[in-house]
Amino acid sequence: MTADVDGWRIVLTGGAGFLGSHLADRLVAGGASVICFDNFLTGARSNIAHLDAHERFHLVHQDVTTYLDVGGEIDAVLHFASPASPIDYLKLPIQTLKVGSLGTHNALGLARAKGARFMLASTSEVYGDPQVHPQPETYWGHVNPIGPRGVYDEAKRFAEALAFAYHRTHDIEIRIARIFNTYGPRMRMDDGRAVPTFIRQARAGEPLSVHGDGTQTRSLCFVDDMVDGFLRLLTSEHAGPINLGGDEEVTVGELAEVIRDICGSSSSVVFADRPQDDPQVRRPDTTLARELLGWQPQVDWRDGLERAVRWYRQQPG
Repeated sequence: MTADVDGWRIVLTGGAGFLGSHLADRLVAGGASVICFDNFLTGARSNIAHLDAHERFHLVHQDVTTYLDVGGEIDAVLHFASPASPIDYLKLPIQTLKVGSLGTHNALGLARAKGARFMLASTSEVYGDPQVHPQPETYWGHVNPIGPRGVYDEAKRFAEALAFAYHRTHDIEIRIARIFNTYGPRMRMDDGRAVPTFIRQARAGEPLSVHGDGTQTRSLCFVDDMVDGFLRLLTSEHAGPINLGGDEEVTVGELAEVIRDICGSSSSVVFADRPQDDPQVRRPDTTLARELLGWQPQVDWRDGLERAVRWYRQQPG
């Protein structure tokens, strides 16, 4: 299927973040006009600076937990605002819960007022530390609501519930993407997730810090593939939720070794305690994405890591 957004006018919250900025690029390149809301709590101005002069891109510096108002017609509201890495949402627990609740409410309210389609960037974290593997969309999850990670997990679970409440009550068109471990250029080196952390440590010759014994698994998806999935879902007729993520499972220990090799580093690997409620396994069942969207990842995770490392090498400092 094609994902044609030419001529669309789109509100994108969190557009200065890692995923949001790549999505903004693709939307503008596809002929859409983008109104980006971001307060730069975890996003970076540099991620979207190259779009400043573009006539179809407009930045609004605003916290989306406050009332959202946009003049004129809107075709879609894409809610991507949220801290997304453990180091961020553990440091910003209340802000994370507010953007998942109040922010989602405001974004849905704008979509309702404009008669626009609403899309939510949800997460594989709604599955928690799963007892079903791989994880299908029908799985309800295994989440600790009062644990430290619960502020993110439950914020996204609430956001999904609120989106469906608006869909059922107000007939709002919704699209929900459950995002699995995505990586690539523009990830902050200090955001605490495995890929940028291992790259930073390997390049500095520091020991690579692997939590637990390294046997826990993740399924990696390069950012370009993920954005393609977003656009296919946005322009489809399917509400979701739909899993988007890599099909190949890799252990965290193997990930560290591959990144070390790509960086040409002699760093050792050290083991540290696993964080509370850290999932032991993570792999999406992507049957729905393949069948309904014609989507599957195209970039091998090792090739994507090489592209990510090249990008980091080009960054100042």
